[in-house]
Amino acid sequence: MRVLSLDLSVGGVILAVSYILTSGILRFPEPVLLIVCVLFGAAVGAANAFFITRIRASSVIVTLATALILSGVVFSLSQLRAPGEAPAILRYLGQTRIGIVPISPLFWLALFVPVALFLRMSVFGRYVDAIGANPRAALMSGIPYVRIVTIAHIASGILAVFSGFVLIGFVGAGSLDIGRDLPLNSLVAVILGGVTFGSGKGGSLGPAVAAFMLTFSFNLLTSLGIGEPGKLMLQGAIIALAATRRSPD
Repeated sequence: MRVLSLDLSVGGVILAVSYILTSGILRFPEPVLLIVCVLFGAAVGAANAFFITRIRASSVIVTLATALILSGVVFSLSQLRAPGEAPAILRYLGQTRIGIVPISPLFWLALFVPVALFLRMSVFGRYVDAIGANPRAALMSGIPYVRIVTIAHIASGILAVFSGFVLIGFVGAGSLDIGRDLPLNSLVAVILGGVTFGSGKGGSLGPAVAAFMLTFSFNLLTSLGIGEPGKLMLQGAIIALAATRRSPD
């Protein structure tokens, strides 16, 4: 979003990764399957970036279409071979604790902290901020717009794969519903985290904290017996509130 380019394909990527890892359709050792999934996420991100930067298509339309295509392929393949149990290494990642602390949040922090520091301190991060503030001005100033947006989408695809690893490991098995709500939840977390919708301005810490707050809120609603209806109303209210916010001139 900081490069004014949304990625709504993450749910489809996670669903496809879940199927690759749990269906047995690719009979490779587990470490090889994990590498295949990372390469798959990078390829999806590169494909999205190609249509967005070269064809000048809308990022919302392109990435939503990608999610629908991936979901359709997985649903078709599932008629022949259903998802099964998650690989042992992912079940360990998603379900093991060190004392009272689950491993999965530690894995998430190990990814988040280096990425956040890199975006804050590197030239790439400054390019991302410049493109998010004004893509046309950034392009006119000589910033490699196509390269930066391409790298951003490839990184988004790879991070979606890692998110899928944690989610699949936590659930312990593949599912045709896995990752369905993540694109919308991610958008809500970004808005709650202080990123100005439509301007690309904002940091990484705010959305990260908002994601934890959302997870806690959804769990609280579930414990109160409200569940999915309350979750949908909360998501809708946040997005409606964001739509009233105006980007600074």
